[in-house]
Amino acid sequence: MPWNYKSEGWARRFFKNWIKSLKWQRLKPYEKFAEMVVRHWDGIAAYSKPENKVFLGFVKELDNKIRIIQRRAYGLRDEEYLRLKILTCMPPEI
Repeated sequence: MPWNYKSEGWARRFFKNWIKSLKWQRLKPYEKFAEMVVRHWDGIAAYSKPENKVFLGFVKELDNKIRIIQRRAYGLRDEEYLRLKILTCMPPEI
């Protein structure tokens, strides 16, 4: 099911109820995941705003470009150069 919450309040309510249901199940991996969600809540809440949506295809394409650049830069130790190469491969809208 795709993430379709349009407001932070509804998304927060969903996660609070989900975390409550995990306490009774005593499943450590899920509890660890819930803790990670709580730590990263600001980013998750920002994604629930319609103006911050990014298409998955765009993200996958960008990730692929970064991997290609990293492969080509194998052996180079200048992280600033790698950062600049990654930034220049992005479209100007970002």
